[in-house]
Amino acid sequence: MSLSIIVAASQNNVIGKDNQLIWRLSADLKRFKALTTGHHIIMGRKTFDSIGKPLPNRTSIIITRQADYEAEGCIVVNSLEDALAKVPADEEAFIIGGGTIYKEAIDKADKLYLTRVHSKFDGDTFFPEIDAKVWNSIKREDHMPDAKNEYAYSFIDYERK
Repeated sequence: MSLSIIVAASQNNVIGKDNQLIWRLSADLKRFKALTTGHHIIMGRKTFDSIGKPLPNRTSIIITRQADYEAEGCIVVNSLEDALAKVPADEEAFIIGGGTIYKEAIDKADKLYLTRVHSKFDGDTFFPEIDAKVWNSIKREDHMPDAKNEYAYSFIDYERK
């Protein structure tokens, strides 16, 4: 199994506020769908609650401390290790949030798909700093704002060194 993280983060590493995304970038949502479709996606319960339903054509794994939590159409586990054990050996799995799960998974991940939103935001959930000693940027696409994307952003792909 290979483990990837996919995240959109601002210049100051904000990823959310009040359990919601702060921005809507159409291109980021399309990239998220293209990369994760057909794969296992792993998320915390609060992230799942903010989405509200299993995403189509993906296997959703929810990590929660709540012993009796259930979500129709999803696999529910109590730890990241349990989540990873549910992913077939030949599969790429994606960590999709939130902040606590990202912090726990960043040392285990092989790849990182970052959408860097070129603005600073107030928020209450953050993505960890990307350590240049650990991660190597292998691809970057820069984009300016347009009718469907309010902020300038970059798609940056990293591999663990």
